[in-house]
Amino acid sequence: MTSSRNSSKQPEVSAREVLALNLIRQRGLRGWSQEALAFEAGLHRTFVAHVERQARNISLDNLERLALALELRPYQLLEE
Repeated sequence: MTSSRNSSKQPEVSAREVLALNLIRQRGLRGWSQEALAFEAGLHRTFVAHVERQARNISLDNLERLALALELRPYQLLEE
C-alpha cells in the first residue's frame, strides 16, 4: 500500500533539515551565535553546530532544551 505522499513528485524535506533551518532562522532573529544558543540550552556549541549541519540525530530531550531556550514549543522547531 502506497500513500499519496510517497507518490508525490516533490522531494520531501527531512525533519533534520527542517529543524536545522528553523534553528538557524530563530538564532538569527535573536542575533545569537551557536555558542549563545548552546549556553542558553545548556548544550555544547559543537552539538548545536552538528544539528544545524544535519550531522547529528537529536533526542527529544535536547529538542526540548533548544525550544525552551528559544521560547518556543518543541513542535514549532519541526514545522516547515
